Amino acid sequence: MNKKVTVVFDGSVLLPDAPLDLTPNTRYVIVIQELISPSVKGDAWDVLEAMTGTIEAPPDWSSEHDHYLYGTPKRETEGRE
Repeated sequence: MNKKVTVVFDGSVLLPDAPLDLTPNTRYVIVIQELISPSVKGDAWDVLEAMTGTIEAPPDWSSEHDHYLYGTPKRETEGRE
């Protein structure tokens, strides 16, 4: 069972934003991750546009994606040095 729950830490305890359907007196493992809101206002397209070009990758990333993702040998392409 995996659940994603947002909580607020009041300095002592974690307070869930919504009621939890969990069995009382049962041990659970939780992962703490700070919720960061995007600084761009607008719809999803505005957020994606603001993120465009922020990932650094080799110049042949699109033509050699199998090499970079799976470790396959690079393909021989014309005009490549």
